[in-house]
Amino acid sequence: MKNPLLAPSLLAADFYRLDDALAFIEQKGGALVHIDVMDGVFVSQISYGQPVVRKLKPHSSIPFDVHLMVAHPENHIDSFAEAGADYITFHWEAAVHHHRIIECIHRAGKKAGIAFVPSTPVSVLKEVLPFVDIVLVMTVDPGFGGQHFISQCADKIAELVSLRAVHGWNYLISVDGGINTETAVLVSHKGADIIVSGSSFFNGLLEFPVSEGASF
Repeated sequence: MKNPLLAPSLLAADFYRLDDALAFIEQKGGALVHIDVMDGVFVSQISYGQPVVRKLKPHSSIPFDVHLMVAHPENHIDSFAEAGADYITFHWEAAVHHHRIIECIHRAGKKAGIAFVPSTPVSVLKEVLPFVDIVLVMTVDPGFGGQHFISQCADKIAELVSLRAVHGWNYLISVDGGINTETAVLVSHKGADIIVSGSSFFNGLLEFPVSEGASF
């Protein structure tokens, strides 16, 4: 089992002290800053948007992975790219023209990610897997933090590992939702490259070795 990269989710941070949260992420060896953008349409909650990303970007040396949990993600690619996103991850379920969105992200000079909810099988993603840089496996239903890990989703990680090996694809496999010390071990055994942790990370409850100093 390899040590995965750590991508702490700002959604679980103290919004009054986001600058301190960024410093804490760097101190604890975070390789990515995971930024959950929620619009109240694709998911029920509303979080933050481009102005927050723009303000935070100069205060971090770690790449930003902006996770768009929004309807019509194609309308927001350029603005988040301009605001400072390094990776832009959108949901399979929120879009129709997936290739076009991936191309738009790459034209903006950013890395492209595809996310999918627990009820979506890996098989529907196969046509876009050759073109993405990150595949984000949701192990909870997206919309708010602190949920319990859906164990059946772990097998999707192994399936993505197998597809990548067979076809020679180059995406990283990220896992988001209910990640604590126990589930971090599970998803790492399955082959996850990146673990996203919010509540457990910021509450000091994630005790798991991660790789540090990775370059993207």
